[in-house]
Amino acid sequence: MATGRTHRPATRSRGIPEATVARLPLYLRALTALSERSVPTVSSEELATAAGVNSAKLRKDFSYLGSYGTRGVGYDVEYLVYQISRELGLTQDWPVAIVGIGNLGAALANYGGFASRGFRVAALIDADPAMAGTPVAGIAVQHTDDLDRIISENGVSIGVITTPPGAAQQVCDRLVAAGVTSILNFAPTVLSVPEGVDVRKVDLSIELQILAFHEQRKAGEDATAEDEGAPPMRATPAGRKGPDGDMPAVMPA
Repeated sequence: MATGRTHRPATRSRGIPEATVARLPLYLRALTALSERSVPTVSSEELATAAGVNSAKLRKDFSYLGSYGTRGVGYDVEYLVYQISRELGLTQDWPVAIVGIGNLGAALANYGGFASRGFRVAALIDADPAMAGTPVAGIAVQHTDDLDRIISENGVSIGVITTPPGAAQQVCDRLVAAGVTSILNFAPTVLSVPEGVDVRKVDLSIELQILAFHEQRKAGEDATAEDEGAPPMRATPAGRKGPDGDMPAVMPA
């Protein structure tokens, strides 16, 4: 199997839009589930529903791959799994280094889904001398002083940063200097990288804030609906007296 340092995915050279690239993993996940159920073919409508996109967008995305399906039959599931996997570079071995082995870094190291998708956790790196030599997910943690050597010896081209935000940029700079060209950043900070280095950011707090916005909006819509369903206010004749004196002009029905 080829390694990540010597081969790169063909998506850029083939001119596939970034938005399409971002949807390919969604299609692959849905197709993999179909393949595991031994489903031989799938229509664009069925696959679009499973992936959470509309069928017109799916057909447009697949046209960039040169896959148009067969009228009345649909798409061959196994071939699409292979085709998308190849386009994403998942038919290769991608050694990954995780820097920052706290709770999140350790959880990622223990995640079993990476290997099945072509990503091999090759190195775990941390700045704490006390962590050096500690096994996590069967891999001994190494110190950041040896980062350059670790990246070189393991042929790492993808680095995962799970450090505190104050250390993330320095770690990023060292990874790039060591030859890493793709970075997945979990630290809540924006990284500056030179041209030719790709960064993807994962910020769980931002995702939660977005969900909070939607929850607040739904709560507001529910309150509005309740107000609209309330009985109308009834006018009271002027000068009408109540037991406590003059009644207001408008009272609830």
